[in-house]
Amino acid sequence: QVQLVESGGGLVQSGGSLRLSCAASGTIRSINGMGWYRQTPGKQRDSVARISSRGITNYAESLKGRFTISRDNAKNTVYLQMSSLKPEDTGVYYCNADGITIAGLPFASWGQGTKVTVSS
Repeated sequence: QVQLVESGGGLVQSGGSLRLSCAASGTIRSINGMGWYRQTPGKQRDSVARISSRGITNYAESLKGRFTISRDNAKNTVYLQMSSLKPEDTGVYYCNADGITIAGLPFASWGQGTKVTVSS
């Protein structure tokens, strides 16, 4: 079983910055992709950014330049540095990871989410 635990959310003023972290633990052999998704009230969960095991990144077009995803493979941790935050960035941010367990089975896990609120 693989667990993901996010941290770093909170309340920030417009224009401010936050850094989210997500640590994966459990019966992990390897992690392929890791990513961040965002869900705002009344909307579906959308992809924010993803990063491969080799460090190749993909971003939602509207967030390029403000958000930066990175990962520490030794710690099985992915980060999301968010800057120049806007009220419309408010939402619950979820971490996702996929890979292979020690038993050789594929996994795809989600964290419980961390809330980000950007005040105007």
